[in-house]
Amino acid sequence: MAGRTALQTHLRRHKVEMIDLKFSDLAGRWRHVTLPVSAFDASVLVEGIPFDGSNIAGFIRKETGDMVLIPDPATMLLDPFWKVPTLSFICQVADADTRAGFARDPRSIAQRAVHHLRRSGIADGSLWLAELEFYVFREVRYASEINSAFYHIDSDEADWNSGSTELSRLGHNIPRKGGYHACPPMDSLYNLRAEMSRLIETAGLPVRYHHHEVGGPGQCEIELTRVPLIQCADGIQWAKYAIKNLAMANGFSATFMPKPLYDEAGSGMHFHQNLTRGRRNLFYDRSRPMGLSETALHYIGGLLKHGRALLGITNPSTNSYKRLIPGFEAPTLLFYGLANRSAALRVPKYANRSDLQRVEFRPPDGTCNPYLALAAMLMAGLDGIRQRIDPNRLGLGPINERIEKLAPAALRRIAPVPASLREALRALESDHAFLTEGGVFPEDFFPAWISQKIEREVDQVRNRPHPYEMNLYYDA
Repeated sequence: MAGRTALQTHLRRHKVEMIDLKFSDLAGRWRHVTLPVSAFDASVLVEGIPFDGSNIAGFIRKETGDMVLIPDPATMLLDPFWKVPTLSFICQVADADTRAGFARDPRSIAQRAVHHLRRSGIADGSLWLAELEFYVFREVRYASEINSAFYHIDSDEADWNSGSTELSRLGHNIPRKGGYHACPPMDSLYNLRAEMSRLIETAGLPVRYHHHEVGGPGQCEIELTRVPLIQCADGIQWAKYAIKNLAMANGFSATFMPKPLYDEAGSGMHFHQNLTRGRRNLFYDRSRPMGLSETALHYIGGLLKHGRALLGITNPSTNSYKRLIPGFEAPTLLFYGLANRSAALRVPKYANRSDLQRVEFRPPDGTCNPYLALAAMLMAGLDGIRQRIDPNRLGLGPINERIEKLAPAALRRIAPVPASLREALRALESDHAFLTEGGVFPEDFFPAWISQKIEREVDQVRNRPHPYEMNLYYDA
């Protein structure tokens, strides 16, 4: 934790003029408020800065709207996108009277999950690695009116532009679904990704590597390294902020939308995870199959048993379920396997040492709130350990062959991922007791979350005519 002396030194050294306080709403989008450095003193670190929580969907009622933001000094970082020298903090949302953490604050929920893990006696820590997949487009336009609806996306790399006369073309377009590890000059986004990676590392989150992903029209991946849970969630928020702003500064638009293009690769946010005690990896046992300890096996069982409910948090958009369809690498069935990229839970084949052993949950995507998603996955895994859920006995793996080759009886034992956000929210509504253990998720979180998602997203999409319906039904 950075001390007050270090903070004052930082302010003087970098001639800071503004302090920016960032916090996450329930959807995972950053909100912020900025104050001059003259209005910032040590009391702000304790008393916080007031704001109206009733204007943040799902937070609090208007009649009790006063809340405060408490900066976390450990997160202070010079914001590279501000012209005026600005020091940024990630904040906790707290009650205006007591300064106690707000129960529905996503970062507070994640912190309670970490404390719950330690109190459980199962482990004293966890490590998390996020794979950030996203598209970078040159042009994005969209509208949804009472009499019209459209979107238009363009990418310099896209094969649909190979015959364009409007742009200078040199023949280095990427074939559809042919972008995986494309090399320059076809990969025209290398320098942009390198700068994104450098900015992410300035936030203290090391990057493992970056590359062009499968999607030909500008799909990218930046993979991070394993860090503790809160550091991972903070880092994802900073990384998304850096990626989007740096893209904009270079005349591009970056999106973490799971399926922005029809019949192209979707973007996920796979999470690698393992539990630790001290420096010991609790997921490793070289005497057991795949090097997975019994603890790891039961953790997998918890993720798979609660998988349908988890997706109500890890895949919280209507667009999420346009990615989770057959024919792509996105998982559609809740089973596990070794190096099987069609599995909902993959055991990386290369991570077969005590320092590397982990499991990868593949359904999540970038529309998730990382604090909520990481907390929920951890709680599902811990429930699996407590209940000693054995995925092998349940017929959920290991499956290391093409799923189409499985016998019908074996397939019937494997639950599919939800087909829609509404279906995932129904699963969460009926299966969320594991998330409230130890007071991690407050009970009132679920009706607020579910009703907000149904009213603001599910119903709004359902109630609008889709452009393709004109193709299907206009001449009915």
